[in-house]
Amino acid sequence: MNKRALYGLMLAALLPLVGYFIVKHYSSTAVVMPRHYLPDSVTTTTKSGKLISDTQWHKVPDFTLTNQLGQKVSLSGMQTADSTGKIIVANFFFTHCPTICPTLTSNMKRLEASITNSERVGNKLPDFVRFLSFSIDPERDSVERLKHWADRFQVNPELWWLLTGDKKTIYDLSIDHLKLAAMDGEGVDSNFIHTDLFVMIDRNRIVRGYYHGLDTVALSRLSRDIILLTLEKDPKDKSFFAGKLQFMIIAMLIVIAGVGIFLYFFRKKK
Repeated sequence: MNKRALYGLMLAALLPLVGYFIVKHYSSTAVVMPRHYLPDSVTTTTKSGKLISDTQWHKVPDFTLTNQLGQKVSLSGMQTADSTGKIIVANFFFTHCPTICPTLTSNMKRLEASITNSERVGNKLPDFVRFLSFSIDPERDSVERLKHWADRFQVNPELWWLLTGDKKTIYDLSIDHLKLAAMDGEGVDSNFIHTDLFVMIDRNRIVRGYYHGLDTVALSRLSRDIILLTLEKDPKDKSFFAGKLQFMIIAMLIVIAGVGIFLYFFRKKK
């Protein structure tokens, strides 16, 4: 075997190794996805001498409420064009609010305007996300009242619903399932208590982030995290190459070595 052929084989053997370490490096320094919140349970098992924890995350339950158009809507009814669930950004407000609610609604409007769908031609509305604003004063916040509020802030009903309906459903959702404080003021505007937090919920109905709706830096982070969630793959849908990369590299090296040995003896015999 001449030197040129030997160097060629060495280069062919080296390239897969270099590629493997490059992939391994960049996979270990990948962008960190938004964390999960609200675990329901954690189970620990031992596999190959290692402790493995499996967390069951709390899922936001389905609900049926009424939006500003008078339509009955539900969480399970929100689907994208490919029938997957939407990413949800939710907050709580009421239209008689004397303090932060107008600012929260204005900031939600800015957030909505910052999200577009780069894959769509012409109409750039992001069909992968739904903005929800729940009224904590549903007895006074009628459909007509919500429609007036929506018109005031130019709320697009294709992307954003203002919701009213059963008070228990709304308060259970806030307190029990999203872990956000809420207090009924019983008609006295200054006695109503609700958080300024925006909540991000992923396609599997799991809470993935809390963001202060009055903080522009937090809202910028929320805008970024929404996009990150659109790139997140379902953990159940494993890639064909998952766990096989090392095996493929070893197999390739064996083939290259085999070809080298064959050429060496063939040339020697010749």
